[in-house]
Amino acid sequence: MKRIRARGSLRAVLLLGGVYLLIGRVFAAPADHVRVWRLAAWALSGAAYAAHIGYEHFKLHHSPRSTALHAALAVAIGACALAAAGALHSVLAGSALRPLWLLALILWPVVTAVPAFFVALVTGAILARRG
Repeated sequence: MKRIRARGSLRAVLLLGGVYLLIGRVFAAPADHVRVWRLAAWALSGAAYAAHIGYEHFKLHHSPRSTALHAALAVAIGACALAAAGALHSVLAGSALRPLWLLALILWPVVTAVPAFFVALVTGAILARRG
């Protein structure tokens, strides 16, 4: 049973990491009304994040710490993939690969995953207390 739940978590982490990448790339494309598109991307990412926490808690019955770790890992994968996509786009557009892109491959996952972990940990603890 534990192995099945672990497989479900891995699938969810990878799926959500891909969802975050897809949201980031699709919502970055429109040139007009940039602010509206950015807000829509944040809202959709937030909904995916909340759904992931709900899936880990209600479906897989994971502890708050495990839920937070999986949610943060998915966020980090998405952030790293977005940084890699940005670096690739920069190179394909004719620019040299700048050291800042390499730094982004490390910083984006950390800067997004740390708060994602703590928010998911608190949310998971609240959900666990409620029943």
